Amino acid sequence: MKKLSVVLVVVLSICLVASLALASHHIMKGAVKSVDAKAGSIVVTVDGKDMTFKAGKGVDLGKFKAGDKVEVATDKDVATEIKAAAAKKAPVGC
Repeated sequence: MKKLSVVLVVVLSICLVASLALASHHIMKGAVKSVDAKAGSIVVTVDGKDMTFKAGKGVDLGKFKAGDKVEVATDKDVATEIKAAAAKKAPVGC
């Protein structure tokens, strides 16, 4: 019985740590308000709020300009990935 309890505690602990690690990652959609390549930062308007992110390793801010629609993958205040948002398709039908 003790072995089962220990195994259960270990499994639950691993699940808790994994869920906390994943909780800090978000994907946000918005429009670029400004880009400061020298400072390595980008301001994106998400749901009417301006949010400033530092560019993570491998993020090329030179591809974006004010007004671009983007999806930003974040880890706290760091943009780990930025890509152009998929264009909405026009509805087809009558």
